Amino acid sequence: MRELKPESIAPPFARYAHAVEVPEDARLVFTSGQLGLAADGTVPEDEGAQADICFANIDAILAEAGAGRGDVVRINAFVTDRAYMSGYMAARDKWLADVERLPASTLVIVSGFTRAEFKVEVEVVAAVTGE
Repeated sequence: MRELKPESIAPPFARYAHAVEVPEDARLVFTSGQLGLAADGTVPEDEGAQADICFANIDAILAEAGAGRGDVVRINAFVTDRAYMSGYMAARDKWLADVERLPASTLVIVSGFTRAEFKVEVEVVAAVTGE
């Protein structure tokens, strides 16, 4: 897999790639959107803490598929207010800190989720190669 970085467009303004090319022999893993719901059913108030739970859930799902953070090719994230963008982005950047090839990423502001206390939802697509 490789990041696509066209010189004719502005570089990404955060820690993500414009695009990732996936080889044809890759096995794809698609997660459902993960919410900031801890295993004990609690939901932290802070959007960064919710995003940390989202990414921890994604780690568990990827591990179940024999994949890891370095296999992620796309992140789709949703927050319910512009004020929550920085908390989410800090959690994402921390999650990607040791990842060499960055995934493509989209962040969208939405009107809400299934429960009012949810502020962040994250889903990923991973491509596993070399099996």
